[in-house]
Amino acid sequence: MDIITPGLGLIFWTTIVFLLLMVLLSKFAWKPILSAVKEREASIDKALEEAKSARAEMENLTSSNEQLLKEARQERESIVKEARVARDKMVAEAKDLASVEAEKIMTAAAAQIEGAKIAAVTELKNYVAQIAVDMAEKILRSELKDASAQKASIDRALEDVKLN
Repeated sequence: MDIITPGLGLIFWTTIVFLLLMVLLSKFAWKPILSAVKEREASIDKALEEAKSARAEMENLTSSNEQLLKEARQERESIVKEARVARDKMVAEAKDLASVEAEKIMTAAAAQIEGAKIAAVTELKNYVAQIAVDMAEKILRSELKDASAQKASIDRALEDVKLN
């Protein structure tokens, strides 16, 4: 059993070396290691907080962008509606103007046709009157060549004229 159980001196020196090593490690190694671990933990916590704030800011930006898109859509719809109203108004005005102009043209054309009709009727009457006068002149010349025919013609005309 000697081989398995260490001697009392070995245990003593092993304990002193262990305690010395613990003091040296706690003074020179553990404090820097623990401070590095704490710094790392603090930087991780800071990064997590920044990530949370960035996520919240992104959500705010997303909702803000959605609001801007909604407003832009509403503005676009109002502009399109105003354009449609303006177009309809312009079409209605153009139709009204065209109707007025067509009415003026129709009235002018009717007046021109009436004037041409009156002129044609007047010209026709004048032409018929001229023909009648020419015919009467020819007939009278032929009848008035003879003096007895002239006297008979005058007598007939006097009989047609009645004096009151």
